[in-house]
Amino acid sequence: MDLTADQIARILTNYKNKRERENKYYHEVTKNKEDFKIKNRERAKAHYQNGYKEKKKEIYSQNKDLLKTKSLFNYYKKKDKIDDFKAKHQDKYNLLMDKGIITN
Repeated sequence: MDLTADQIARILTNYKNKRERENKYYHEVTKNKEDFKIKNRERAKAHYQNGYKEKKKEIYSQNKDLLKTKSLFNYYKKKDKIDDFKAKHQDKYNLLMDKGIITN
């Protein structure tokens, strides 16, 4: 399915106009309806009560070491002392290399 440049431009323009229409309709009509507000609040409350906070805590606790290591690395990077980080924290440096955060 080969499309010409004009067809591609028309498709992109139509998509952009559709998104603008939908966005305008939402902000001017939909979000001001009472039934929408009620359903949206119920959905948000159910999401929060469905263990959202506990899931975030669990994910954080699983990635705590990586997050702390990234923060420490960014500190050394900001100070332009990556060699000191590499020398002082070799295990953390290797962890970042394994995860693909640092590439050398």
